Amino acid sequence: MEENVRVCDICGAELEEGEGIWVGEQFLCEDCIEEHCTTCDHCGETIWISDAVQDNDTTLCETCFNDYYHRCECCDRIIHDNNANWRGDYPYCNNCYDTFNDEIEEYGYKPEPIFHGEDSRYFGVELEVDCGGKDDENARTLKDIANMHNENIYIKSDGSIDDGFEIVSHPMTLEYHLNEMDWESVMQEAVNLGYRSHQTSTCGLHIHVNRNAFGDNQSEQEEVIGKILFFVEKHWAELFQFSRRSNYNMNRWSARYGFEKTGKEILLKAKDTGNRYVAVNLRNYHTIEFRLFRGTLKYNTFVATLQMVNRICEVAISMSEKEIDEMSWCEFVSSIEKPELVGYLKERRLYVNELVKTAEGGEE
Repeated sequence: MEENVRVCDICGAELEEGEGIWVGEQFLCEDCIEEHCTTCDHCGETIWISDAVQDNDTTLCETCFNDYYHRCECCDRIIHDNNANWRGDYPYCNNCYDTFNDEIEEYGYKPEPIFHGEDSRYFGVELEVDCGGKDDENARTLKDIANMHNENIYIKSDGSIDDGFEIVSHPMTLEYHLNEMDWESVMQEAVNLGYRSHQTSTCGLHIHVNRNAFGDNQSEQEEVIGKILFFVEKHWAELFQFSRRSNYNMNRWSARYGFEKTGKEILLKAKDTGNRYVAVNLRNYHTIEFRLFRGTLKYNTFVATLQMVNRICEVAISMSEKEIDEMSWCEFVSSIEKPELVGYLKERRLYVNELVKTAEGGEE
């Protein structure tokens, strides 16, 4: 045998120059590599099957497993440390961890709505909070406060939130939100538990309004919705300042449709898009969703946001599109009497050139 000819250490096959690789201390041909070896999904190294750490989806060398992974304590699935959920010293995958979170529903959870208050217009709130943990006990604490007398809220997972959840209200009249639902205590307790909303890059405050508040049939409803879209696009600069969102987050989570000469034209554009990450989302059958607003755990900001959405709806219902087009922002805000909304507009420099000092400490 020529000196420069190598042989496979398992099958003895002769290998030409450039063929075969080392696996540990043994030199193997391609056939033996395929039969006896596999590849680490993390580092790409060829390893012995007998040395691999595996489940149905993942194959790792022992070094990568020890450095970057754990097994779920419940189902034994391999999970990257960045995706592990911990209960004490024990790691769990998302699916198994969710079984512990009886108080936190899955993202797709949609219970039968419970309508609170007596009016034609109802508001459903989705308030995202982060940084305090996807924690069952915390969720229970907040629900106990909100649901002391009635079932007012439930709590869901949300994939866009790193370490928190979404607080979702049942449909409520504005009066019920402000006078019956104890949002102020819920928000204060969320802050006490370490949650943040405004002070994150992940959280929004979304407000749903029932479509049948805008008319008795689809044609009447769409006429009003077109005027809402027209108002939002006409006063985009002011509403952007009101929203507290950054340019990036507005474009990412609540993009505009773009101004047109009529609300009907904007509505047609809205119907053509399959994207729900827009300022006013029309993809829901029973509601429209205002998605412009950054999350908040400051009660007055929350109240002002609800009042702003309500006022936009009132204008769209009561005024013609021509009247809305001729109405300046100054004229719009001059008609507002709600003290929380007036105060917030002044804080944001949006109220008839008047200004008040923002409360110390920022939003939260």
